[in-house]
Amino acid sequence: MASALGLRRGKPRNGEASLSDTLEELAERTEEDDEPVSLHERSLFENIIALRDMTAEDVMIPRADIVAVPKTIELEALVEVMVKKAHSRLPVYGDTLDDIAGMVHIKDVLGCVAAGREFSLQALLRRVLFVSPAIRVLDLLSEMRLSRTHMALVVDEFGGIDGLITIEDLVEEIVGEIDDEHDIDQTPKLIRLSDGCYIADARFEVEDLEEKLSFSLLDEDEDEDIDTLGGLVFSLAGRVPARGELIEHPSGIQFEVLDADPRRIRRLRIHMVRREVQAPAEDTKNQEKTDD
Repeated sequence: MASALGLRRGKPRNGEASLSDTLEELAERTEEDDEPVSLHERSLFENIIALRDMTAEDVMIPRADIVAVPKTIELEALVEVMVKKAHSRLPVYGDTLDDIAGMVHIKDVLGCVAAGREFSLQALLRRVLFVSPAIRVLDLLSEMRLSRTHMALVVDEFGGIDGLITIEDLVEEIVGEIDDEHDIDQTPKLIRLSDGCYIADARFEVEDLEEKLSFSLLDEDEDEDIDTLGGLVFSLAGRVPARGELIEHPSGIQFEVLDADPRRIRRLRIHMVRREVQAPAEDTKNQEKTDD
C-alpha cells in the first residue's frame, strides 16, 4: 500500500516525512487538484481526507464485540475459537479482559503443532500496543507500522479496555474492505422478494444485475470504473449514503441502503420502479399526423 501511494518504506529518517504527515500532504494536494480521477481514486482520496479527523475511538471494535481467550485455554479449545470466529489473531487475557497479556497468532500455534512441541500459550504470546481513545488514526497507523505490531487495545483513563484495533482495520479505512480467504467463500447474493424488489449485497456485480434485468445501468464511460452495486450507488450519490437513504438511478430504479458504515455500503434493497421513456417530439408529431 505504501508504494502505491508513493510513500517511503521503513522508519523515517531526520527530515523525512512520517507516514501520517505524508498522507495528510497527499490529502491536501488532492483537495487542491482539479484533475479528474477515477471512482476508485476518488474514494481512496476521500477516505484519506476523512482520516485526518478520526481517532481510535471512531474505528475500534467495541469491548462487547472483542473475541479474546484466557491464558489458561488449552490448545484444542484455542484452535476451535480461531476456526469458529475466523480470526488469525486473538488477544489473550488473565483474570479479566482488562488484564491483557498479549496476543496469539495462528501461525505460531500451527508452528508449535507442526514441530511437535508441547503447547505453551505463554511462550507464543506476542506484544500488543495500548493506546488512548484520542490518538489520531494516522498516528496509530504509523506507530503500528513502525513497531510491526498488528493489534492495539484502546484503554480508557482508568486502565480498562474500551476496544480493539487491528492494522487491517486501519488499512480498510483507506482502501475499503479487504476480502480474505473467508470473505471470498461468501459469494455476493441477490435475492428476489415477492413484491418484485431485490435484496442485494453491495459487492454484487452490476453486470450480473443488468443481465437479470435485461437493461443497462451504466453508461459506456462508467463501465471501466464501476463493477459493483455499491460502487454504482456511491457514484450516484457522490458519497457513502447513510442507512435508510434512497438513491435513485436515472432509470427510476431506487436503491435503498439497508446496511452501511462511514466507509462502505454493505447491503441494498432495489426497488424496481422504472420511468416510462418519453417518445421523441418528432415521433409524437408523426403519430398525430397518422391518427388524422
